[in-house]
Amino acid sequence: MERTEVVLGNVRGEIQLFSDDNKAGKMDISVIGNKLTVYHTEVNPEYEGRGFAKILLEKLVSYAREHDLMIVPLCPYVHAQFKRHPEEYNDVWFKETL
Repeated sequence: MERTEVVLGNVRGEIQLFSDDNKAGKMDISVIGNKLTVYHTEVNPEYEGRGFAKILLEKLVSYAREHDLMIVPLCPYVHAQFKRHPEEYNDVWFKETL
């Protein structure tokens, strides 16, 4: 059974994914103002190939929507997913304009 938790201390934190009470993966994040920055997604090797990165992404997006946050996708995995499926993430994707 998989479960996710958002653990934020002050500004920095992580979204943690557990499988049968074992930490299977995480996303390193920070929240400043209305921006949620995601830096890194990691799934432990023994859990790779089971869609856990996608579960973490879904939790990230859900958390951002619940708290009216815009996601800054510095993590290559998250950025690739946002570019691949813009219609799914446009409402939470922070795109800096110059």
